[in-house]
Amino acid sequence: MPDDTVMRLIYLGLLLSTLAGWAIVELRKGLGRTVKMALAWGMILLGLMAVYGLWGDITRGMRPSQQAGEAEVTLPRAEDGHYYAQLEIQGQQISFMVDTGASDVVLTQADARKLGFDPAGLLYLGQAFTANGPVRTARVELGDVRFGPFRDASLGASVNEGDMDGSLLGMSYLSQFQITISGDQMVLRR
Repeated sequence: MPDDTVMRLIYLGLLLSTLAGWAIVELRKGLGRTVKMALAWGMILLGLMAVYGLWGDITRGMRPSQQAGEAEVTLPRAEDGHYYAQLEIQGQQISFMVDTGASDVVLTQADARKLGFDPAGLLYLGQAFTANGPVRTARVELGDVRFGPFRDASLGASVNEGDMDGSLLGMSYLSQFQITISGDQMVLRR
């Protein structure tokens, strides 16, 4: 086992030992009081788990989101320092990380499936050079692309054969825009 795993197991063992010791001491005071206390702590724990699990949904309304104007789209900088764009492609909402260092629009296999492509059936004839090394890519043609007020009948893209955290909106699409970054906002105009 890696050292990190061993340390985590030791920590978990100490934590469980502490909780077991507390439970034994509390049981000596009376079973009814102990059960009430355990139920109270269980409810607190469940509440914390619910807040943790729903945190993304809770904060989604608080964080600024993509704003579409008459002839522009404004993207706020995310907490991780990147800009994310929401495009509607073939009636499906797809989230992209804006990547001016990427030459092409690159879809994850999950997003390709969402758009009706079978990644296993694609021909991976292209190659892209990433920070993690070369990966094979397959060309696809996307139809009915909508980005705020902007509409395109088609857009060429690549499907990455490797694992990716998210789809990338690269320069093959971004070059159609005038891009301005000011403060924590990226504004794209045509």
